[in-house]
Amino acid sequence: MTVPLYGLVLAGGASRRMGQDKAALSYDGHPQLIRAFALLALRATRCFVSIRAEQMDDPLRRAWPCIVDTHAAIGPAAGLLAAHAACPHAAWLILACDLPLLDGLTLDALIQARGDDCSAVAFRSEHDGEPEPLCAIWEPEALETLCREVSEGKGSMRRILAGEGTKILPPLTSGALDNINTPADRTRAMASLAGARDGERQEHKCRG
Repeated sequence: MTVPLYGLVLAGGASRRMGQDKAALSYDGHPQLIRAFALLALRATRCFVSIRAEQMDDPLRRAWPCIVDTHAAIGPAAGLLAAHAACPHAAWLILACDLPLLDGLTLDALIQARGDDCSAVAFRSEHDGEPEPLCAIWEPEALETLCREVSEGKGSMRRILAGEGTKILPPLTSGALDNINTPADRTRAMASLAGARDGERQEHKCRG
């Protein structure tokens, strides 16, 4: 692929169901936004954080290069459209900031699947079998389709990814793409992370 791959952490949500800023929630001692940005920074040529205009003065977000939404009331597609407008020559690896169970191997699988024969790469949801739009690679062709659909009052990210140009991958790590939207979701995620750490300690002990 000759098109550069940029990274975008989607951190413009209002976090209404969680009741507090999801980007600032700590997992393993770090705010989730920092962890998500670090995962992308290891794999993309340049990385940015997607925000709403009213978040520009937030200390956590302004520590990183930001792209401000130019559309309102269209959800996460606003961040992707703003990123495409700012750098139309790039493909974008987007990552929602509420995926604390995501692992690097999952992102690596997306990147390795890129090719001239597809306009996007996404995983198939473990829950409903549909493409997962918030951890996916959007090539310029798919982004142009999203632009057209939004201009026509449509703009379903999932519907675009369900088209012929998308390479759909089976889930790699169970639970890696689970969105953490509520306090109950977070409790389960924290338990999963604790269990994974315990498993790593046991494995290390056995090897020792």
